[in-house]
Amino acid sequence: MTTATKRFLPTRLVSAATASYGVFALAKPSHLPDALEATGADRAGYETLARTYGARDIAVSLVGVTGSRQVGRAALALRIAMDVADCLVLLRATDDDDVRRKVAAVTLGWGALNTAVLVADLRQR
Repeated sequence: MTTATKRFLPTRLVSAATASYGVFALAKPSHLPDALEATGADRAGYETLARTYGARDIAVSLVGVTGSRQVGRAALALRIAMDVADCLVLLRATDDDDVRRKVAAVTLGWGALNTAVLVADLRQR
């Protein structure tokens, strides 16, 4: 296997970390409405959304961990796009500035981490 085709360890590690979040989201979907400080009927919808995030993140991340280097890079790019989309969707869920800052920090933080790893992977020779 050439250096160009070897899988990049940080790519696999961030994929594994994201898969871990997916497991958490499926095991404790109440974390999302709790973080959004949702009440009443909104909670059930956010728990469903958390389960969707969990399943999606596990699927994409497992491909990132086990796939070729190119597939791992594609998984990172997908997660970056999903993190930005998640941010935009969840920011609309609340008018509370503290909750909005937390949502932006978490979603864009993960997006930035994935971006940094993708850039590092692309620079490896």
